[in-house]
Order: sequence, then C-alpha cells, then structure tokens
Amino acid sequence: MKKTMSWTLAPLSGAVALALFLGPNAAFAQQEGAGGVEFDFYGSLRLQYEAADPKGADSYDGFRDAYSRMGFNANYEINEDVNAFAQLEVPIDLANGKIQDPFNGENEDIRIGKIGLDGAFGTVAYGRDWMPYYNAIAFPVDMFYSYQSGFATYTTFRESDSVMYYSPDFDGFSFAGAYSANSGADGDDRYQMTGSYTMGDTTLSVGVDDLDGADNTRIWGLSAMHSMGPLSLAAKVEYIQSDQDAAAFGDDGDVAANIYAAYTMGQHTFHGTYANVDNYGENIYHLGYAFNWMDGLTLFAEYYYEEESTGAVPEFKARDTGSDPAGFGPGDGSNNVFMVGMHYSF
Repeated sequence: MKKTMSWTLAPLSGAVALALFLGPNAAFAQQEGAGGVEFDFYGSLRLQYEAADPKGADSYDGFRDAYSRMGFNANYEINEDVNAFAQLEVPIDLANGKIQDPFNGENEDIRIGKIGLDGAFGTVAYGRDWMPYYNAIAFPVDMFYSYQSGFATYTTFRESDSVMYYSPDFDGFSFAGAYSANSGADGDDRYQMTGSYTMGDTTLSVGVDDLDGADNTRIWGLSAMHSMGPLSLAAKVEYIQSDQDAAAFGDDGDVAANIYAAYTMGQHTFHGTYANVDNYGENIYHLGYAFNWMDGLTLFAEYYYEEESTGAVPEFKARDTGSDPAGFGPGDGSNNVFMVGMHYSF
C-alpha cells in the first residue's frame, strides 16, 4: 500500500555515504550567497537495549533501533512573501546496520520526502510526511524515547502521495487537511481534516481520518495539551465509525483513550502514560525517565506493558528479524519490555 523510493546503499556504508554527500554539499550551497538554496543537514541516532518478555514466545534481550534518521532541509526564498522548501529523510536501523525502518523493515526506506511552499497563506506540501491527524491528535501523547512509543493509536504516522495544507494562526484557531492517494482502507484514497485552538498554555484539537474502504471507516479524534511550568499534561480519545463488526481491530465503536503526564526537573524528566485501546493492546502502561546529559544527547530508561499482544513488543529480537518488518507478537497474551538507550541528535 505504501509507495517508497528505492535506495541501493550498502548496509552501514549507506549512512556514511549520505553524510559524506550531504555535508559538503550543504556547506557549498550555503556559500553560494544571498538568494541561493540553503541546506540544513541533520540526524538523530537512537538506540536501545531491551529485555523483552513476549507472552507465548521466548524471552530475549538485545539491541533495537528506536527510529534513527538522517536527512536534510532545503529552503529557497522566492520573494519576501513566499518560501519554497524540500525535505528528504531516511531511516537508519542501527541494530541491523541498514537503511530501513525498524518496524516496517525494507518496506519503508524513506521516512520523509516532500516539497512545498509557505507564506502568509499557510503551508502546502506534496510527498511523504507526518500526517495532520497524527500531528493534532496522536502526537500530544507520543512523547517517549523508545521503539515502543506511539503504538496506542488507530491512525497512521506518515503517508506517501499526499497533499497537505496547514493554515496560518487566526487568533488562536488553525486548521489542516490532507489527501493521500490509495492509502486508505482497501486501497481507497484517504482524507484528513483537523482544527485546533490554542489559548495560552492550552491547546485543544479535533480531527477526522477518513479511510473509506468497503467498511466506510472513519477515525474521529479529540486531544488536549496543557503545561504548568515543569508539569505537562495531555490526553486524547479516538473513536472508530465503521460498518465492520468482527471482534477485531477497526470495529465500529472501538475507542482508544490515552492520558499522559511529564514532570521536568533541570536535566531530568519523569513521564508516564496509561491507555486503553480496544482490539489493539487493551490496557497499556508506559513509564519512562530521561536524562538530558548535554546538548543533543539524552539517555533514557523505560518500561512498557500491554495487556494483549500488538506490535509494540516484537516476537523476536531485532537481529533475528533480518530485513523483514518486526511484525506483531504471537497474540495470545500480555507483553512486557524494559529498555535503556540514548538519543544523539545533530
């Protein structure tokens, strides 16, 4: 269902080749002078060591990538009112030494690939990117550092062949929408619409993710974020409207409800979430501690539990999955995993 660009870089050397190519070219472009294209090269290396106990399968421990990525942003000022931009970002699976996503394997070798324009009219982009519904509804509770982050939602993260629009701010109000070709249910097109209102330290958002398909599936969402100094709070609720009634993922009336809290003291952050996701994990607990050691470097320790098997705790350790997606657990009971790791961003 996903359409991605093809890369043939060798394992491990692919990341090095990308860095060697983009680094000098980025510097060269910035030296071209005013009015030229400006490049910004970036990366984030994310690795964890986990001890997992997937119910119905052997326990294991080992390294797993936590969504490392490398890429660049390019910007060109067309005039004082309009800016053109492009972004390319590839996943780096550090545990397996490959350019691939740690969950989707070689099925996702491009995380972001988009071009667009921004100005007083807002932002419009085409390509593969984070989707508006995820940004408004799921992102507020997706704040952990490990591979296990972000599973307690019904929506998708990124889609290809998408046209996306984000409005400017209208006295606290904003809206966004997207059309994605063939990325809905049963190969149908996908439509998303969101609206947000921000007042001080509080943001409220509503949204719909229309997958269509044979079951006319829609995901309705509501989220809230609020900060009080060092304390951050967030919550979301998603509701599935569908013709499906199969006691399985995507049934009509299924609900995913999440609450999240974080407290920061200097370099230390303590955070946790509780979620209940019908037909996808059921009761879920995720607790974490993060230490911001220095600029760009964060160490973390987390614990994740789900009542029923989904994809958050794979059946096998990363090096045993080869180039295939990590896949779902065996599906006959709860999963537990402890992980420690680091993020290094530049």
